[in-house]
Amino acid sequence: MELMLERIEKQVGAQTHLYPLDLTLVPRAVTVLLGATQAGKTSLMRVMAGLDTPSKGRVLADGRDVTGLPVRQRNVSMVYQQFINYPSMTVADNISSPLRLRGGSDKKGIAQRVNELAAKLHIEPFLKRLPAELSGGQQQRVALARALAKKAPLMLLDEPLVNLDYKLREELREELSNLFATGESTVVYATTEPTEALLLGGYTAVLDAGELLQYGPTAEVFHRPRSIRVARAFSDPPMNLVAGTAATIGVTLQAGLNLSVPLPASSTSALTIGIRASALRVRQRAGDLALPGTVELAEISGSDTFVHVETPIGELVAQLTGVHQLTIGEAVTLYLNPAQVYVFDAAGNLLVAPSQELI
Repeated sequence: MELMLERIEKQVGAQTHLYPLDLTLVPRAVTVLLGATQAGKTSLMRVMAGLDTPSKGRVLADGRDVTGLPVRQRNVSMVYQQFINYPSMTVADNISSPLRLRGGSDKKGIAQRVNELAAKLHIEPFLKRLPAELSGGQQQRVALARALAKKAPLMLLDEPLVNLDYKLREELREELSNLFATGESTVVYATTEPTEALLLGGYTAVLDAGELLQYGPTAEVFHRPRSIRVARAFSDPPMNLVAGTAATIGVTLQAGLNLSVPLPASSTSALTIGIRASALRVRQRAGDLALPGTVELAEISGSDTFVHVETPIGELVAQLTGVHQLTIGEAVTLYLNPAQVYVFDAAGNLLVAPSQELI
């Protein structure tokens, strides 16, 4: 399905949930809606599904205006954070229900489809159970399997993995990527996590406070965020931002530190430098700028260590691969290659993107 949103707005009373936006989804591909809580992701998905009517604007499905068409008259499947299953049906019957409602009479084929999805989503042992006999995470996977079984031309997934434990989320992300790669549906997947957007690939629409900030191929949006607002939304941990001033040699930072970065002729004098946490290191390489500092906090998360360091240009957060035993107050030097910084103008718009980006 080709879904087009034309000048969509959504207001509820005095509150604006969605500001005017235009968005054309790439057919049979995955579009990730990325943004913090209350960015407008769910409001936008409800308009796409037909659960809500926009205050202004049009929704076109394959060129047909479906703006006022209720969800029951659209071929759409949707999975919410709050799972919804039929309590009196077994897991197998829940998954197969959209196939049977569509008039499917091939019992063997339906059973095969149910078993395939159950295996991929790790719920095969529970097919004869009722939803009430499952954990919350297992029930969420049942709802996800039912949506996938429908093979609707438009599939909307509103943070479907949020209730699952970390390990299972990692496994299911990979499985979902494989399932989406078949191109059977146009998929819209909402998440607050930049890492999830990168893993799913496809396309990403960045939302903030009801505004659509940028839409394009996920890698392109990540590498070239249009503004500081996009960069903040598409960085975990948040991008380090420090003040700078345009100079003949590039950019001058606080404490007289200089970055050799080629600036466009139209650059404003006041600049903001963006540094991803993954671009900072504790081992020096050729061409690096040294930033001596003091450890404010060190957190070990999985296979990475996040270190907060007070430096001459302000507090920076570094994402270091592996486990690093660092204590508060310890002296440490961070290293940065100037080719890995972002430069934003006084209005917060991107001027320079890194020539050596790390993910």
